[in-house]
Amino acid sequence: MTTYQAVGDGPHAGWTGLRQALHAEWTKLRTTPGTVWLLLAAVGLTVALSAAVSAAATCPSAGCGQDAAKLSLTGVEVGQAVFAVLAVLAIGNEYSTGMIRVTLVAVPRRTTVLAAKAAVLGGVVLAAGTVAVLGSLLAGRLLLPGNGFTAAHGYPPLSLADGPTLRAAVGSVLYLALVALLSLGVATAVRDSATAVAVVLGLLFLFPLLIQVVSDPHWHRHLQQLGPMTAGLAVQATTGLRDLPIAPWSGLGVLTAWAAASLLAAAQLLRLRDA
Repeated sequence: MTTYQAVGDGPHAGWTGLRQALHAEWTKLRTTPGTVWLLLAAVGLTVALSAAVSAAATCPSAGCGQDAAKLSLTGVEVGQAVFAVLAVLAIGNEYSTGMIRVTLVAVPRRTTVLAAKAAVLGGVVLAAGTVAVLGSLLAGRLLLPGNGFTAAHGYPPLSLADGPTLRAAVGSVLYLALVALLSLGVATAVRDSATAVAVVLGLLFLFPLLIQVVSDPHWHRHLQQLGPMTAGLAVQATTGLRDLPIAPWSGLGVLTAWAAASLLAAAQLLRLRDA
């Protein structure tokens, strides 16, 4: 049984097929057991860790050198793992149950299937990521002033009216969506959920680990510029921008390139391989 319907030939068949694919992927995602719980877990963990970091951080005097916005968004580093798992399961479950064969028979254009999955997944993660990021910033706004992050110390209350803070917030939401798309591409390519989760988490956290063990400043900087996580999270920085290894939007561009490469490789493999 499938939520797709046959699409006839004609000039509008491609758009009709895409609309039906989008509807089918939305139906599958929202009815898959665990989707809601994973989204709640991603939002909850992101906000909880951000609140914990905001509650623990201190700024006893002016010029303490910490980035209040980045501190309040620390939970994104944990929440991204849950969003990655959600993205992997979006197609991994179909491979494990054999449902992918039904899907690909119903929609012969395999790139349409992948595009629909990416669009639906990206929209869902953007919505949930927005809630998580706003909750994290709200926690920081409420908790940081009590720990010395006050206007007297050079830290006005966190506000989206502040350009750098708004960029950090929007960038963090986009970061989570791009991590999900990267994960979808990897899962489509390897066709096994456990392997895909391991590969994605390896890509995200390998570069920070290498940075810890590499002592050469030249390679240290290059690793920060190339890693999907280290580069992508540069978008959260609101202070000391001149000292960053990579500019905030450029860093997010690096993650975009990783996600695009992952999806392009997945589309090619999906088109060439048997289900």
